[in-house]
Amino acid sequence: MRGMTVGETAERADLLAAAAVEAVEGTGAYAGSVFLRSRDRRSIVLAAAYGVPPSLLGGWRLIAVSSPIPVATAYRSGRTVHLADAEETMRRYPQLAVALPYAFGSCSVPVGAGGENFGSLAVVWAASPGGEGLSRARRRHVRTVAARLGSALAALRARTGDPVECAPETVPLEIPAPSATAVRVGLFGWDLGSGTFRGDDELCAIFGLDPRALDGQAISLAACLHPGDLAAFLSAAREAAARGHRISARRLRVRERGGGEGYRTVELWARVLESGGGPARRQLVGAVVDSRAGSAAVAAVERLRDGLFSLAPDGRVTYANQTALRQLDVSGDELLGRVLWDALPWLSDPDVESRHRSAMISQAPASFLACRAPDRWLAFSLHPEADGVTGRVVPLGRPPSASAPPASAAEPATAATPTRLGVMHHVLQLGSALTEAVTTRQVCEVVSDQLLPAFGGQQLAIYVVRNGTMHRLFHTGRHEDFLDGLEGAPLHARLPGTEALTAGAPLFIESRQDLTRTYPGAPAGEVNSWAYLPLIASSHPVGTCVLGFDKNHRFTEKDRGVLTALAGLIAQALERAKLYDSEFAIARGLQQALLPHRLPVIPGIRTVARYLPGTSGMDIGGDWYDAIPTGQGVALIIGDVQGHSIAAAATMAQLRSAVRAFTAVSSTPGEVMAGVNRTLVDLDPGLLASCCYLQVAADTHHAHAVTAGHPPPLLRRPDGTTAVLDLGIGPLLGVERTSAYPTTPVDLPPGSVLALYTDGLVEEPGSDIDVGIDRLRSSLAHARADSLDELADRLLHNARRSAYRADDIALLLTEYGPGAPGRDDAPGEGP
Repeated sequence: MRGMTVGETAERADLLAAAAVEAVEGTGAYAGSVFLRSRDRRSIVLAAAYGVPPSLLGGWRLIAVSSPIPVATAYRSGRTVHLADAEETMRRYPQLAVALPYAFGSCSVPVGAGGENFGSLAVVWAASPGGEGLSRARRRHVRTVAARLGSALAALRARTGDPVECAPETVPLEIPAPSATAVRVGLFGWDLGSGTFRGDDELCAIFGLDPRALDGQAISLAACLHPGDLAAFLSAAREAAARGHRISARRLRVRERGGGEGYRTVELWARVLESGGGPARRQLVGAVVDSRAGSAAVAAVERLRDGLFSLAPDGRVTYANQTALRQLDVSGDELLGRVLWDALPWLSDPDVESRHRSAMISQAPASFLACRAPDRWLAFSLHPEADGVTGRVVPLGRPPSASAPPASAAEPATAATPTRLGVMHHVLQLGSALTEAVTTRQVCEVVSDQLLPAFGGQQLAIYVVRNGTMHRLFHTGRHEDFLDGLEGAPLHARLPGTEALTAGAPLFIESRQDLTRTYPGAPAGEVNSWAYLPLIASSHPVGTCVLGFDKNHRFTEKDRGVLTALAGLIAQALERAKLYDSEFAIARGLQQALLPHRLPVIPGIRTVARYLPGTSGMDIGGDWYDAIPTGQGVALIIGDVQGHSIAAAATMAQLRSAVRAFTAVSSTPGEVMAGVNRTLVDLDPGLLASCCYLQVAADTHHAHAVTAGHPPPLLRRPDGTTAVLDLGIGPLLGVERTSAYPTTPVDLPPGSVLALYTDGLVEEPGSDIDVGIDRLRSSLAHARADSLDELADRLLHNARRSAYRADDIALLLTEYGPGAPGRDDAPGEGP
């Protein structure tokens, strides 16, 4: 793929800018942004922002694809995410609401073409509680804009090879929001030899002329000028032409629009250009500047006794009247062009930045109190528009009461850097994600998903301490050998990974030269920069987290502070997960011991079983299955004890024993189930259970089935038709001691397959269980399988793909007939 030219890069920038502007202006929102996918597809990168500066977005310039953030959700799901107000944002995206607790609504849509997503587009608007957000028509407008952008990017890729992606270090395109015009500029060109004069529409507007009335002669403007200025202006033009210099800030009085005796003052700036034809062909080009509106506004503001100032959307001070400068005790040179809370140390409080961000994002006024040392209290109010904030500062007549929350205390500012939004975002994001990670593997994957996109790294490895040596627990990235020297190294080894851990301080190495100078001989692989984060929990060394960068990477003070803070969260989560893993292994071992190790050999009947443990909690469950040989064939059982706990597993073991006992002495499935029910009631464990029981005869085509509140079995006949068996349903086990369980006859043609399962296989949150049962029926009917084992694996395929399962899954398949030779099968557990 060839590299893009400057023109092609500009073309993509134009497409992004036009889409952001159109989406915002067509919805009445005040800000919009476009994100594009990164090269490694781990994150989406802010590519363009309209109406809101990237600095205001804090930690959201680079977002992990897996993050619970609306623009990331829209990208990975391909769906619209519409959040009408702050309440809905809190309900659906609590992490975002905690980090940005402001009143705003948002709509995020995917950007793509042909089923491929390139990124996402979002608009933001000020939202009041209970608002309805964007109408359907406006949401459709955003989707239309995104679709057109996706098609245009796809066409650009086809023509130029642009992969439609952004590097993490990409500087986003900023499109400022429109603002009122304080200065008007008209452009002109004047051929001093021929007298030909050309001016643009803005020049005509300044002079009060209809553009069509401009006849191409400079003398046409004479009637618009004050008579005393005309001769002086023409003299200056002739002198400039003769000497070849410029005219700087020549003041002219222009008649007010509509005629009359009034005049306003404009400035003229011009220079002489040689046209190659000698002095007679000299050209005068320049501009007429009408700053009256701005000057009048400044004069009016300067007359006020209140302190007034203006902030750009990113918090930079663009204007402050003299009263404000006196109140803040600062000069204009010290304040203008700088961020307010950076320029004034006594305002360097996170709350001041938060109030400004609140005003910009919610587009609602905000206020706070602050103390200028030693004891001068000031009241600030901020009044936002999309293009910035107007601020007011007035002295407070008396100190605020204890109930008035100041944004800045009277103590002198310290050297510590206040916590900024970017730091808060990363800590909240990783901390929240780690609370959902249970196993060490899940913790490592969360750390990888969050840290690499956030800091632009390409490699990540986590090492843990075992018996005084370092052992790799996890690695992701292309270069598996970038830390080979650390594997098996003792803690006293002179390596960056061990020294960072033993010293308890992170180590940042920005180049190979730095690595070689400090650690001669240390392996580098194909990595050029490293961050070694010691993982220490409760003063106990847990291990080291290493970030690797393919190119030299400079770690800013902010990067170092954030990574140091995150290392503590990672260490605590990893220590907790290690404890979980060990307890989980013991619990699962106990549960596996309670399930049958082998299924019996029955001529003409083949059985296979699968069991998948749930992953959403630490406790073991009560799912079980069994196959019991009888004099005529086999009894098939599957059941599920309520809950996930040791008590549920113990009850499951007792019920399994009870089923075997009653099967040995009872003649019908109904009698077996009634006996098991009485046993559970007598045990009184406080738990209920469901169960399905079938007696299958090996020498006939018939079976008898009974169910106690359990999902119905499925039967696939030799011709492939598959049905849900309609059984008489008895009550759950453990409800009433005298419960009866009706028996239902079932025909089993030779070559048919019977499926018994627990509800973990068919239940999904927010969906009716009948939908899941029908989905399983369809899968059983259409699954291509050469063996019963392969069929069982295919039926569990979707469950295996889920990272989190709220419930255990048990599956028992039975193939009946001459084509199903019996043999001894060991039940399998899915990965």
